[in-house]
Amino acid sequence: MKFDYVPSGVCSRKFEFEIEDDVIKSLVVTGGCPGNLAGISKLLVGMNIDEVIDRLQNICCGVKPTSCPDQIAKALIAYKNQ
Repeated sequence: MKFDYVPSGVCSRKFEFEIEDDVIKSLVVTGGCPGNLAGISKLLVGMNIDEVIDRLQNICCGVKPTSCPDQIAKALIAYKNQ
């Protein structure tokens, strides 16, 4: 299933997920730090969404109360709640 999410409070502008049986098949991020987010996206492929949420939730970026990883966790929570 394709799932798009617009993050807030970070440099990234859009997350495009492909999720099958609660496993991430792909993640494309628009905006943000390209190298870091490309690396994170590849690391998440094949992971269960609950594990990703547990690992990435509540990570901050500097003094910001959120981060791109935290927003990925929020996106996956939104996916689960739809």
